[in-house]
Amino acid sequence: MVSRSPSEAGFELPRRSAEPGLKSCGRSAEHGFESCGGSAEHGFTLVELMVSLLIFSLLAAAGVGLLAFSVRAQQVGAEKLTDIAKLNQLASALSADLAQVRARPTRNEAGDPVPPFFGARDSGTTPMLRLVRAGWTNVDAAPRPSEQKVEYRLDNGSLLRVSYPMLDGAAPGPAATILNDVASIKLRYRFAGAWSDQWNPAPDRPLPDAVEMTIARTHGTTFRELFLVGTGYRVHGGGNAG
Repeated sequence: MVSRSPSEAGFELPRRSAEPGLKSCGRSAEHGFESCGGSAEHGFTLVELMVSLLIFSLLAAAGVGLLAFSVRAQQVGAEKLTDIAKLNQLASALSADLAQVRARPTRNEAGDPVPPFFGARDSGTTPMLRLVRAGWTNVDAAPRPSEQKVEYRLDNGSLLRVSYPMLDGAAPGPAATILNDVASIKLRYRFAGAWSDQWNPAPDRPLPDAVEMTIARTHGTTFRELFLVGTGYRVHGGGNAG
């Protein structure tokens, strides 16, 4: 039996259609097989790459800016919390010192008498506040009194608390910084229902009833604190001075 090709038998084999985006392949008996190539739609042009890089750079810049803003906000928040803690420390220290104040005169290093309580008008005087307080805990059982002489000073924008190891004739100890960034401090003193800008003690009034402190900060904010002295307001002349 003689075999015949499908074309000779009167029918043709089905041809495969070219897939979208691909060039159809043809076969030539004379030139052999023709090479098939992919369409240019499967790649990226230079313009597309540049646009993609631009979008990526914008997103990266926005992310870096957001991260920097978060870091700055966290730093500012930490600084504010630290400053609030310092203000609370000042209020606690002054409240404790003034609440336990004693009318006990002392002597300085030269042996000169010092009044039990001294209060200046503002922070331009050094010290601006000097007092003797009780309640000084003697943890080490050192040979010293249970009372302590304390001063408050303003030095180069820092509010300092200075304490003395002894009441009479002793040099001051190291200063402790309570508050920074202080521009100025004003003080007022209340006695028998009246306020005065400076406290001048007398035998019949060694201590004021209250102390008002107004603190101006270098960044523009102002704080006003009011402290009772000793047990607070006392009766003067048959009436309550509160």
